[in-house]
Amino acid sequence: MSTGTTRLTVAQALVRFLAAQYTERDGERRRLIGATWGIFGHGNVAGLGQALIEYADDMPYLQGRNEQSMVHAAVGYARQSNRLSTHAVTTSIGPGATNLVTGAALATINHLPVLLLPGDIFATRPADPVLQQLEVPYAGDISVNDTLRPVSRYFDRITRPEALIPAALQAMRVLTDPVETGAVTLALPQDVQAEAYDWPEEFFAERTWNVRRPAADVAELAAAVGAIREARRPLIVAGGGVHHARAEEVLAELADATGIPVASTQAGKGSLRFDHPQDVGGIGHTGTATANELARTADLVIGVGTRYTDFTTASNTLFAADGVRFLNLNIAPHDGHKLSGLPLIADARAGLESLAEALELHGHRVADAYVSEYGEDKQRWEHRVDACYEADEPDTRPTQAQVLGLLDEIVDESDILINAAGSLPGDLHKLWRARSRDQYHLEYGYSCMGYEIPAAIGVRLAAPGRPVWALVGDGTYLMMPTEIVTAVQENIPIKVLLVQNHGYASIGGLSESVGGERFGTAYRHRNPDDGLFTGAPLPVDLAANAASLGMRVLRARTVRELRAALAEARAADTPTCVYVETETADTVSGPPPAQAWWDVPVAETATRASAVKAREEYDRHVSTRRRHL
Repeated sequence: MSTGTTRLTVAQALVRFLAAQYTERDGERRRLIGATWGIFGHGNVAGLGQALIEYADDMPYLQGRNEQSMVHAAVGYARQSNRLSTHAVTTSIGPGATNLVTGAALATINHLPVLLLPGDIFATRPADPVLQQLEVPYAGDISVNDTLRPVSRYFDRITRPEALIPAALQAMRVLTDPVETGAVTLALPQDVQAEAYDWPEEFFAERTWNVRRPAADVAELAAAVGAIREARRPLIVAGGGVHHARAEEVLAELADATGIPVASTQAGKGSLRFDHPQDVGGIGHTGTATANELARTADLVIGVGTRYTDFTTASNTLFAADGVRFLNLNIAPHDGHKLSGLPLIADARAGLESLAEALELHGHRVADAYVSEYGEDKQRWEHRVDACYEADEPDTRPTQAQVLGLLDEIVDESDILINAAGSLPGDLHKLWRARSRDQYHLEYGYSCMGYEIPAAIGVRLAAPGRPVWALVGDGTYLMMPTEIVTAVQENIPIKVLLVQNHGYASIGGLSESVGGERFGTAYRHRNPDDGLFTGAPLPVDLAANAASLGMRVLRARTVRELRAALAEARAADTPTCVYVETETADTVSGPPPAQAWWDVPVAETATRASAVKAREEYDRHVSTRRRHL
């Protein structure tokens, strides 16, 4: 082993170190840090900026336009890479660094790895304060980067060159840990970035981090098998952990063999193909009637890789059967013990393989009557989807559901759909027919407006050659269209399907249901009579905006034009936007309403009739909530 040293700056050493890190799982070896996104300012231009030029052959660089969106692009890349590879993101100090916070929260909540490298104030403090420094009278060691602590799975500030060595190794450990992974932050004072140090050559040796698949404990497995064998109406709830573990195939085999139906969370949709006999669709507030009725009558709920958010449990009103029990297969003990469930702490694929083997030994299968019941319900729901998708009047303006139906006509299993916020997640969870394990890419842990376009860039970088669609409403588009410029610059042929409905449609509907009367949710002029936003729609041309950023734009006014535009966009080899203004559900049939409740507290006292009525409805639902003990 070499005992020599190499003199480099801290930034140069970090870039060289990152370029030598790899992951391995099931014999698949990949670079851990595939590229570095960066926007440069005085806090990182002379440090990491210079280092990225110095080692351009070793570390690809991607130029972003917004710090938050760079994190979203890295997260999209990481999810499409099955968490085996991700990107780093570097920013200057000040607003560049604090712009990372939203993206970091999104990454951590969704258990997706991303490495954040914000510049920081001087460690040596030659001048105090420096430009963009937050002065904290009671502490000299705090900077704005401390806002990243609560949203990071690991945080360190590198105030001395030699401190980089243990910090960098800890950062890689967390990024590659399937339980702990999320945002990892190494805050880098700008003077330390440029400081030279004699680094041991071993620091730059290739390292391969094994992404483990822990097996189930024998006693926990026996208890799990016993619970399944005793259940008469079991239901599997597939979460994002199924995808992270690449457990889709073994889940399908288990469902085939046992007949147990499989519902999916937003993160888990696509765990089974839509046409698999045991797939019963989305579960929870945005789920299908089929899945939610099974949930209400299930005597055993088998959660696989799910966090059981309030959308999944309908705010703890969904699983209503007397004596219902929970069995939680999860790699994270924190999630495995939720709802007082039997924990089965293991990698999703390893755990499902063990369950399938044990149940096969017993020849276990649910009753034929149960299979027939949910099979018929599934067929009835598919008829409802057909009705929502039907667009037999080609010269009319489409509804949002019909937009999805027309997209459904042209895609195949190679297409990837990305969405995060607005009214589209509900429609997609209920209606979309997922054709492959990774076609349905919904970020619903943080449901962050603005995620879609940058994430599409990251996904396309991880899946070259595949059609990648960013589905965005006008509200989401206005949050973060900036990375269209990046897609144009790099000729990354993402497809943006931009749906114009003149406001926050999802929150507008929610507002109406809770007595808020859609206040502040429409993109309209103020009405001079009442001072509210009830006037004419704003004369905003988002298609022109996308075109001004360099994107090719196809405008579609009717069903006929939209069908042609979608087909043209899918075949395009340059970044392309399809812009369509949709008909509202007030005038035509829209998607089915929510099939389960969601708890959004309603004003307990009010004078307006809408709020009084909403509170009565709220109290009725609250009375059905239970704690599973």
